[in-house]
Amino acid sequence: QVQLVESGGGLVQAGGSLRLSCAASGNIFRSNTMGWYRQAPGKQRELVATMASAVSTNYGDSVKGRFTISRDNAKNTVYLQMNSLKPEDTAVYYCNADIVVYSGSNFYVYWGQGTQVTVSS
Repeated sequence: QVQLVESGGGLVQAGGSLRLSCAASGNIFRSNTMGWYRQAPGKQRELVATMASAVSTNYGDSVKGRFTISRDNAKNTVYLQMNSLKPEDTAVYYCNADIVVYSGSNFYVYWGQGTQVTVSS
């Protein structure tokens, strides 16, 4: 079993910053791509940022230049530094990870339970 546990969400004023963390635990051989998605009320889940390696990152257009994704492979943890937050960033943020559970196996996709980020104007 693999679990993803997010932390760091909360309420912040517009222009402020938050840092989200997501730690993967359990039967993990290797973490491939890890990242963040978000879903606002009444909207579809959308890409925030993903990171396959130190040189392979992908950001949603609405967060480019404001959010930074990073990871600690030794801890199977991914982070999301969110700066210059806007009210439209308000959403539930979900951690996502492609996990290889043993050598030679395919990867499986796991999701965290979500953490609420609310940005007040």
